[in-house]
Parts: sequence; C-alpha cells; structure tokens
Amino acid sequence: MINYDSIYGPAIKQFIDMKTKLGFRYTFGKLILSQIDQFALQREEKTTGITKEFAQKWGEERGNESERYRYDRIRYLAQFSSYLCDLGNSSYIPRLPRHPKNTFIPYIYSQKEVHALFKAADELRFVKRNANSCLICMPALLRLLYCTGVRIGEALAMTDEDVNLIEKYLRVKDSKNGKERIIPISTSLASVCKEYRHYRDQLPSKDRSDYFFMNTNGNKCGKGVAGWFKKCLVKAGIRYTGRNHGPRIHDLRHTFAVTSLASMAEAGVDLYASLPILSNYLGHGSIGATNHYVRLTANMYPDLIKDIDMTCLNVFPKPKNYEAN
Repeated sequence: MINYDSIYGPAIKQFIDMKTKLGFRYTFGKLILSQIDQFALQREEKTTGITKEFAQKWGEERGNESERYRYDRIRYLAQFSSYLCDLGNSSYIPRLPRHPKNTFIPYIYSQKEVHALFKAADELRFVKRNANSCLICMPALLRLLYCTGVRIGEALAMTDEDVNLIEKYLRVKDSKNGKERIIPISTSLASVCKEYRHYRDQLPSKDRSDYFFMNTNGNKCGKGVAGWFKKCLVKAGIRYTGRNHGPRIHDLRHTFAVTSLASMAEAGVDLYASLPILSNYLGHGSIGATNHYVRLTANMYPDLIKDIDMTCLNVFPKPKNYEAN
C-alpha cells in the first residue's frame, strides 16, 4: 500500500480511485504520483494547487532518465493538475514537451526460428537443482504465447480454471486494458497443455498454487521465465542484442499478429474485416493499436496484400508506438 503524505495526498488518492473505477489499471501512474507526492513533501508545499514553480522544478531534465520517462512524468503531473482544477483549486497545468520519437520495431520470428525456439525449450535441462525454477513450463508456455498472442503477464496470471482443455479455450482476466476475453485454442495446443499439466501435477509440491504455469516449488512463475527464454534464444541460434532491444519473449505476440493477418489475407479475408477480429483477439483497446501490424505484414508478405489499393493502406497510421508489453 502506497502512502501519500503531502498536501496533495488526499487529492492523489481520490484521483487514482477515479481512474481505477473507470477501468484503468494505472500502475505506472501510481508510481509517478507517489514520486510527485514525495517531491511535494520534500519541498514542504503548502498550497492545495500545483504552482508554476513546482511544475517547472518537477519538469526539469534529469541526467539519468530518457526523454520518454520525462515526458510521462510531466504528463501525469498535468493530468493531476487538471483534476485539481476540476475540484475548484487553482492549479498550474504544465505544457507537455515534444513527444519523444519511438524508433522501436518489434522482432518478427520466422517459422524456422519459431521451430528452433520450440526445440530449444524441449531440450532445456537443469544444471543444478532449483526449487523455484520455471523450466518445466517453458515448452508449453512458448507454444501458448506463439499460438494465441496473449501477453506474457496474461499467460502467467491464468489459473487452472482459466485454461479449459476440454472445450479448448483460455479465459484472460488480468489483461492490460482490464477487459476479460475468451480465446479459442487448437487441438494441438490443448494436447501440449494437457501433457504439461500431467507432468506438472506430479511435482512433490505441498502448497500448490492455483496458477496454471508454476515453478517446481508449486508457485506462480515469474522472473525466471526471462532467463530460460534467453537460453532458448542461444540454443536456437537467434542473436540476442541486449535488454530492450530483443528479440524478446513478447515478440512472440507480435509474430502471432503479423502471421495471423498474413493468413487471413491469404485466405481472402478483407483487411477491414480481419482487423476488428484480430483486435478483439489480442485484447487491444482500439483498432488503432492493431493498425501497426498492417505495415509490418505488408513489408514481410508483400505478395499477399499486393492487390490492396495503397491509397487505402495509407488510411492506417504509420507506426509510432508499438506495444511494449
């Protein structure tokens, strides 16, 4: 539980409560607002509204942060200050700096690389005994991510009740946009999950959790997944270029989106019909978030959508921000 102890504390709590009731998870917002609260506490602010001096000091560049992080710091202060104005408090709303350019392009795995990743996951072995290892779930987890496009956080948050292997569907509750959705799965993926669950249930865990993907100690899988995935990249011969540059485990979701669009185009499904389908399947907040994949698909599979009028293609915005998680 985060405490808000400055003069802005009560208003910050109300603001966060309003955001969460509107359906926002607001995890990063809570972090920034707690920093604003501490900053106000250190400065011993006495006014109920944000002053221009406070906003300017808060918005000053810091040597250890990116342009994007500074932009977000100022953006959350502006949102909170606007809320204070709505409450009747005179509050200075800072002007946002120019939005930082995002040159990130997701990594799209080839079919050969995907098969190599699966093979690498199947061949993972313990170097030494580790009761908290997530190794046992890696073969099924990677296949599920690639075949459904769910986010890694959504997959790890699934319980046994959320994975219906008889009727063949997944229920995603802990989603980025706070929306619950049902995802059908193939017979082959259901078989993989059944095999994983068979061996998982033989683990000698006394206090087993309800999570579908768990470590050898019976608890929810967490940070260990990233380490095992890097080992899979090495074994598969896929060059890892470093943190935040990938290839990342989240790029399996991007790969799913691009290959799904390509498959629907190959099957003759109209682009304007396939986008809403894919958007709902991925759990995007809007079709705009799915539009980025159109150009990726056009670049990777030019022959599949060569008949689409390029004028029509241009109604979709050029990529600015790819989903990071």
